[in-house]
Amino acid sequence: MSTTADYLAAYDAQLRTEAASAIAVTRLGPLYLATYLGGRGWITYGALDDDEGTAIAGLVPAALTHFGSDSEIARVEWKTRDHDHAPGLHEALVRHGFVAGEPESIMIGEAQLLAVDAPLPAGVSLRRVTSESDVRAMCAMESVVFDESEDMSDEMAEQLLHRLSLDDGMELWVAEADGAIVSAGRLEPVAGTDFAGIWGGGTLPQWRHQGIYRALTAARARSALSLGKTLIQSDSTEFSRPILERAGLVKVSTTTPYEWRR
Repeated sequence: MSTTADYLAAYDAQLRTEAASAIAVTRLGPLYLATYLGGRGWITYGALDDDEGTAIAGLVPAALTHFGSDSEIARVEWKTRDHDHAPGLHEALVRHGFVAGEPESIMIGEAQLLAVDAPLPAGVSLRRVTSESDVRAMCAMESVVFDESEDMSDEMAEQLLHRLSLDDGMELWVAEADGAIVSAGRLEPVAGTDFAGIWGGGTLPQWRHQGIYRALTAARARSALSLGKTLIQSDSTEFSRPILERAGLVKVSTTTPYEWRR
């Protein structure tokens, strides 16, 4: 598999209806409405196939009605993809209170392209973490990177600890210097597919541009290959996209997260 079109076809066929680790998934027409720990709802779908946009106009409020009926749900995310034919979706989302975030690049490529020897700065080491103290330290570091509140850090830690207890395949990797976590990221092998996702990658500003994220990505790619996953996928910010491109991954489309908050 080597062309952008091939990668995009694999992405649409294998990943668009995936809702790993969800507490519950409900179908609403073409939509999959997933509920996660921490009061989070997530909406995914394979395709909308709505030439006139009439169905979309009804799907958005219907999805919100579903999540709104659960008092535990505090926020809902809907990710659009630029290669979808979904007229009126942006307008419908905004009309019903969703707020668009920064667009992200959908990056895909061969795992072996990332699984290379990547030197680390002196005094920096990598390891996979599973203990509660390590997970909480990792989330605290990422809350600084992504400018989130302490409450969000605690919430994410609880979600990750729950998933580790389920042994659902997720792996957490960190880079450390002098006993402190300076970079981190997740590996998400997707059951029944060729893919593993690399998510949540973040490095403290003072440690960027030293090859740490590249090495952390290489470690996750090697782990993905050991699990039989040949393709890597990431929704990348402009911090990580150039690094993945230099490693041989390609941008197949763009995705924009829209968030609704109660």
